Amino acid sequence: MLAAMLCLLSAGAFAVPPRSFDWVQASDETSVLDPAAFHAGRVYHPGYDGGNLHVDIAATQPVTIAMTTEQAWTDAQQHPESAPNLTFSCVREHVLSTTYECALPPSTPMVLLVRDERAPRRVVQTRWGVIVETARQYMPPNNLHITYYRWDCVANCVQPEFLWTRLVKEKYELTSVPKMYNVLTPEHDGQRINVKFKAPVPMTIAVLPAKVADQLYSSPASLNSALETSSCKQRGVQSLSFDCSLNIDDGPQSLVVIPDTGVPSHKKASVELQTLRCTANCELITK
Repeated sequence: MLAAMLCLLSAGAFAVPPRSFDWVQASDETSVLDPAAFHAGRVYHPGYDGGNLHVDIAATQPVTIAMTTEQAWTDAQQHPESAPNLTFSCVREHVLSTTYECALPPSTPMVLLVRDERAPRRVVQTRWGVIVETARQYMPPNNLHITYYRWDCVANCVQPEFLWTRLVKEKYELTSVPKMYNVLTPEHDGQRINVKFKAPVPMTIAVLPAKVADQLYSSPASLNSALETSSCKQRGVQSLSFDCSLNIDDGPQSLVVIPDTGVPSHKKASVELQTLRCTANCELITK
């Protein structure tokens, strides 16, 4: 239900600076690569709308960076003969130091791969079928360092939290007398309210300063001048849901419902009013 839902409003409506997001360092890993060897890094699990990755990669010898699906990489490890058929995306070659980014496909686990670009040691096969290595040549180590990042809040991370609270919900029999409810005193500027209404005849419904609403009992003819004091009103409606915003300077408020025409016998109208109240970190709101 709407009244039970926790809502995070746009902070700008209350002069609270919005959250700022950026890439934040998450973890590191190191490895030493042999010539032509692969290093499998983190597996990413993008959501239904895809995702992004951001990593810093440094190596002492040139490497190629790419992404492939987790399933394809698992198959290649179990069946090495299928490795040449791997399909890669976001390929970067001849890298010594870079910030690597890639847009990931929706709902497809992807693994980060880094491959040493040096050729493997050469081997030869004698005519007797014996495989031997050629003369060994010194191969300096390829030290690989990967820094992973996550997308996270970096400023103004704590924000006011709001909860829809029901103030009025009633089904009542229509009369020609104005129906009034003392509903609330705004707690901050821009406090939202929502009004839902349904009736068998056209009605005027408004949120008015409580003092102005009280005068309507003794002077119903003052309705038009009373409505001029409110921006939260609807006239000639039978079924409607609308939102308004109130400010502290508006003071105590009342909900007023008045028939626009004659009232049929034994007919009922229903009215509901809710407001979005701050429930946590309210001191951050500029009142």
